[in-house]
Amino acid sequence: MNKVKLSLFALAAIFAVSCVEDPVMEESMADDVQVSVAKKIINTADYAIAGELVLYVDEETADLWANAESVTRSGNSNLDALAIEFGAESIEPVFNMNINGDKKRDMGMHRWYIVKFDKDADVQVVAEKFASMKEINRVQYSTQLTRPQISAHPVPESLATRAEGDMPFNDPMLELQWHYDNQGSNSIYKTAKKGEDINAFAAWKHTTGNRQVVVAVVDEGVKYNHPDLMDNMWVNEKELNGQEGVDDDGNGVKDDIYGYNCVKANGNITWDQGSLKTDSKGNTYWDGDTGHGTHVAGTVAAVNNNGIGVAGVAGGSGMGDGVRIMSIQIFDGDNSSSLSANAKGIEYAADNGACILQNSWGYPLREGQTMTDADYQSGYSVECTALRYFVSCNGCSAMQGNVAIFAAGNDAKATADYPGAYNEFIAVTAYAPDGLPTTYTNYNLGCNVAAPGGDYWVSGQYSFEYAYEGSVLSTIPAETVDPYSGQKYGTDYGYMQGTSMACPHVSGIAALVVSYAVENGITLTNTQLYDILTSSVRNIDDVLTGTKPYGDKASTYFMGLDSFKGKMGTGKIDALMAIQSVRGALCVPAVVGQEVEIDVSALLGDGNIKVTGYSDFEIPAETRDRLAIKGDTYFSGKVYLTCQNAGVGTITVKYIAGGNAVGGGNTTGGKLMEKEVVLVVRDVNDNAGWL
Repeated sequence: MNKVKLSLFALAAIFAVSCVEDPVMEESMADDVQVSVAKKIINTADYAIAGELVLYVDEETADLWANAESVTRSGNSNLDALAIEFGAESIEPVFNMNINGDKKRDMGMHRWYIVKFDKDADVQVVAEKFASMKEINRVQYSTQLTRPQISAHPVPESLATRAEGDMPFNDPMLELQWHYDNQGSNSIYKTAKKGEDINAFAAWKHTTGNRQVVVAVVDEGVKYNHPDLMDNMWVNEKELNGQEGVDDDGNGVKDDIYGYNCVKANGNITWDQGSLKTDSKGNTYWDGDTGHGTHVAGTVAAVNNNGIGVAGVAGGSGMGDGVRIMSIQIFDGDNSSSLSANAKGIEYAADNGACILQNSWGYPLREGQTMTDADYQSGYSVECTALRYFVSCNGCSAMQGNVAIFAAGNDAKATADYPGAYNEFIAVTAYAPDGLPTTYTNYNLGCNVAAPGGDYWVSGQYSFEYAYEGSVLSTIPAETVDPYSGQKYGTDYGYMQGTSMACPHVSGIAALVVSYAVENGITLTNTQLYDILTSSVRNIDDVLTGTKPYGDKASTYFMGLDSFKGKMGTGKIDALMAIQSVRGALCVPAVVGQEVEIDVSALLGDGNIKVTGYSDFEIPAETRDRLAIKGDTYFSGKVYLTCQNAGVGTITVKYIAGGNAVGGGNTTGGKLMEKEVVLVVRDVNDNAGWL
């Protein structure tokens, strides 16, 4: 069985928020239009799972299959004959129409089906037969995901022996988490620079998290009984207090206490599954769980101020107030999820109250391969449908819509990996304790914002030295086996590096922002939250000159930093700036009859962020009329206008988060963001009350 390579963006290395209607689907709905078989089959058979296809069918067929007495008795003689011919075992809907059924039906989700048939049948022949039928609008080979080996560097909790100043919480390893508050300690990383962090300590003075916020971690299973995570796990109380083997809450999944296992299609979350195998050279290795999902979860919401281990970005204050983690498991030992099973996991997260989707995984491009937004949208349609549904839901009372955040990838390529590269989502690049891009991070096309990902190797006096302290410290499962040594980690804490580790910093900050909104009676749209995340940044381009040495004990190389300039996203995300962005509107003063200049770059982050490429603005008719605006124009990143009336109004400025072009269609590019500005116009400039 061939598999699609899927990278957990760590040591080794979706969805569309608004998927446009696919022309193949729409054309095939018309009775008088025959779409070619080739156009209906949307991905390659090279990656096909035997005995399974994902189908998008017309309305009539969807209703017939939903009420069919059996696989071969749908009421459509042609489809029934085909089911008999290839030994169909089941035809089941991809999505659970018993929850939010009307909404899902409006989005066409009831038309996605999985058909399972004889595994000895030629899956390509079966796909072509289904595609030749007018009732079938789209055929997708069901593909299984795989991953490279990754590993944590386990460390005992007793390692924390330094005292680098006052800590806001009593977690003993917090002082080693440079990515929250970097003091430039050479004992952690020889080239570390003070301030190269997410500024978490300052943000925690305003909020540390809120229980109403649920972050779904799409990854390996999260160790839900981890001593530093268990109090911040999302818990399905009806299942916890119900009967084993029974769907106590009626959501279609049995025993889903802490989340959903996409691989097994049940609630059994695991994190220590796998087996020792032997490669072609006779070497044994561990093929299975690595602790990746637990590590990611710890960065988002390890319990703060509980006197043990590490802290999480939104882990609370020790008073039971941290955000909650829902585990959406896409890897289980040496088994992995399929694309349609992934879609069901995303749907589950939406149906059960998650508002932030944390995704440290993606599809690395093969050598010479290219992919555009249109390619991803077409080839992964069932996932696109699931994400479109997720972001349309309101997982939290303070949110209108949900958000999805992805890692950019670890191939050192000038493009983010998909699905993160898709223009409707955020892709996160990684920097090291020195504030410079890591040696592995993807950059440029599709990348939107930078966060700490860490680096193992640091320049020593004569050569490079291995310094795991320069990576990201978080939670791991003690009982999970290291894939390289074959030994159990033996500790609940460890270091990993990668854009996988950068991504949960951004998800954690998103959780802090929503928590602050909850606590202050503020409602945010998902567009506003995306803007806060990409505009609450510090400049990275100013230090991207010259070269950065890298290598290992044997070799030294030099990475040209100029090639990263303007390509790491808008800048380095700052948690305090993000909180402050929620606290008040951006106000621009103006005087009646005098031209006002609005510099878009000055509105982002520390005011030193360079906006490149396209940007624009919109003035609502109400504002235009009230303030009698004239002469409004845009030039070189600045908006110019003159107001003839005094008063207050809003305008929207637009900018690209990462890159010179907006992604979409046949382009891989940045995310077009919107920021609302309050224009305060007075008759005279008395300088007595400007905001």
